[in-house]
Amino acid sequence: MEKRTKILATLGPASHSIETIEGLIKAGANMFRLNFSHGSHEYHLDTLNNIRTAMKNLNTTVGVLQDISGPKVRVGDLKEPFELLRGDEITFLKEEIVGYKKEDKKYVVSINYPDILDKVKIDEYIYLYDGTIRAKVIQIEGEVIARIENHGILSSKKGVNFPNTVIDINVITKKDEKDIAWGVENNVDYFAISFVQNGNDMKRARELLNGYKGKLIAKIEKFDAVENIDDIIEQSDGLMVARGDLGIEVPYYDVPTIQKMLIKKANNVGMPVITATQMLLSMTQNERATRAEISDVANAVLDGTDVVMLSEESAVGEDPINVVETMSNIISKTEDIYNFDKQSKLEYLDEFDVIQATVTKLADDLNAKGILALTSSGKSAIKMSRYRPKTPILTFTHKKKVLNSLTAVWGVQPIGTIKEAHASKMFQKMLVSLEQKGLLQKEGPYVATVGYPVGMPGSTNTIKILTESEIEYYLNFKGKK
Repeated sequence: MEKRTKILATLGPASHSIETIEGLIKAGANMFRLNFSHGSHEYHLDTLNNIRTAMKNLNTTVGVLQDISGPKVRVGDLKEPFELLRGDEITFLKEEIVGYKKEDKKYVVSINYPDILDKVKIDEYIYLYDGTIRAKVIQIEGEVIARIENHGILSSKKGVNFPNTVIDINVITKKDEKDIAWGVENNVDYFAISFVQNGNDMKRARELLNGYKGKLIAKIEKFDAVENIDDIIEQSDGLMVARGDLGIEVPYYDVPTIQKMLIKKANNVGMPVITATQMLLSMTQNERATRAEISDVANAVLDGTDVVMLSEESAVGEDPINVVETMSNIISKTEDIYNFDKQSKLEYLDEFDVIQATVTKLADDLNAKGILALTSSGKSAIKMSRYRPKTPILTFTHKKKVLNSLTAVWGVQPIGTIKEAHASKMFQKMLVSLEQKGLLQKEGPYVATVGYPVGMPGSTNTIKILTESEIEYYLNFKGKK
């Protein structure tokens, strides 16, 4: 089934082989995530090479997103797991220790970012084990002591969250710097930056690219990121609604409205947005998704997300291809009631928006088979996507790197690259490429856009309607090269 919302599938032990990656692409995956919280550079390079082999074998384009792990706060090692009960007290020390039970109902631990302890205040909360254990700070003088408010078992290296504390730490660690350098060297398409707090974090990430044109995705998973969202958008190429840690950092009942707010803001400025975390989690082990999960995916699609993401489901699940097929089917059926045609509902951001809005309305009004968009920088295709046309945006670029960067953009199908500079040859190359891929509907019509001077970003200034006779003419065109 045809779909416009993209699927980002995390690769892992269950899915990193060439055969499985090809199966995932056929099932509907548009992008692949390399999770740098796990695995060595050698492991990820092997996976990346498998992705590129699968792309070549299938003659298609998919994107690669490198998820940078960031400064995940964790407790240190413990002598043994702690069974924490309501009313127990846990002391956080600055020095690195092996956690232990001090006496009845009193425990002592350390964390890997001890400077955070200087920033906490009385009555603020500390969440342990990725949000499952809640503790309230009762002492900050000398030592930070918190009282446990619910039952839970804490073991070594489990995550810690400070949802009331502006921790203001460097979100890019030394490990992250090396990982980003690896991504630059190996030409990944997207870098997802974890635990972003403000726009300066994204500026720092941009500096580490050293001029490389990869796209930066800001992962919104901290309460202060939500507060600073406009500043973050200004410095980013895309957003990820990272609902796992976000659901700990903010009240759980705020997550759906924050998701909708983030998607709306991204849509308004024409920026790709990814909705992530536990979308079809039960399918890690089960053949079928729950009704709640199906509704979650459908609602993200209706909210206007560009991409929905799979994590454990595709990385370590029992049947990753089935998971992608399920998500693809949910998207396709949901898009039957999608709110298309936003040409008159959004303000123009610049003069080029007028052109792209006109193209999408023209294509929809003509019931065109596709918009053939030749773009130098990718911006014109992204602007077309902003207006959510019913007509597929079949995109061609002058550079392969730009083509890959469009895999996260709603409704855009990256087709191929074009080197020709003459308009007739460009129209011919687009149509021939579609025919070779089995995508061309010769009865048309298509709406084609190109720009002069060729290769100059923002120069789209020619709109041509290709009818059946013109399609036949360009397919057989033998003019000057």
